[in-house]
Amino acid sequence: MEAVFTGKERHYNRRFLQMCSHYLVQPVACTPASGWEKGQVENQVGLVRERFFTPRLRVKSLDELNAWLLDKCVAYAKAHRHVEKTDKTIWEMFEAERPHLVPYVGHFDGFHSVPASVSKTCTVRFDNNKYSVLATAVGRPVDVHAYAERIVIRQDGVIVGEHARAFGRGQTVYDPWHYVPVLARKPGALRNGAPFRDWVLPPAMAAIRRKLKGSDDGDRQMVQILSCVPDDGLQAVEAACREAVDQGVHSAPVVINILARRRDPTPPPLLLTPTALRLTHEPVADCARYDSLRRTSRHGTHPNLRPDGQPQALRDAQRL
Repeated sequence: MEAVFTGKERHYNRRFLQMCSHYLVQPVACTPASGWEKGQVENQVGLVRERFFTPRLRVKSLDELNAWLLDKCVAYAKAHRHVEKTDKTIWEMFEAERPHLVPYVGHFDGFHSVPASVSKTCTVRFDNNKYSVLATAVGRPVDVHAYAERIVIRQDGVIVGEHARAFGRGQTVYDPWHYVPVLARKPGALRNGAPFRDWVLPPAMAAIRRKLKGSDDGDRQMVQILSCVPDDGLQAVEAACREAVDQGVHSAPVVINILARRRDPTPPPLLLTPTALRLTHEPVADCARYDSLRRTSRHGTHPNLRPDGQPQALRDAQRL
């Protein structure tokens, strides 16, 4: 609510009006200093709570709760009579009106949006907490979309970060994949950097990382493997690492070679020769004909020399 005027006139905030427009709802506010209106709303809330939420429910997610509530509402509508059409149930009246209802276009994307800036450490501050974003987003403003359970960060309409929402204070939520491009310049950060301290990699990639720790350039080789994920995908890189581990090797060049071989397209199909281009009389390979070109008579002349000056074997070879 932006402002309260006389009577029921209000200045609603923009996101609330967008939600009402999405669901085709006309908001009606309570009158100031009219406590009985508030009581009517509370009575309806209490009635719904007693009807559907008593005893208190225990569910694992909101999706499970919504599915359970939908079943309860349908069961109630089928079991109770309509207020005006007492000869029919609420569900029967709903089915009769369904063809005339406006189609449902989907849920409203409800979030609280605020602008923010990206720090040099690739983080964005929101609600006293910090969230990491892609390294490419540094230096330009972003929009933070805050949902009830997650934070989505967009830059020019593109998602550059998404995290579970933190409700404490002073917390920093990292996504190590956001910092992989930075590792190309500072591979040593893979061992001591804050975003990578508790990084849980897939099993095969984790096994190669452990084996590379003993090498002088182990961090650099691991960074080369991680840099393949944006182009080839995490599953493909994990499969390549698994193949390398099964072969008893754990170097970056081997993993990159496996990925390159898997990226190669399948061999092109064989071209079928059109009938018009096929030979009527296919030549017979006879390499012995070329031996006659090397033979000469005692006087330096070819024994099979024809009147045009060409040996017979050479003329036969030209026909091929």
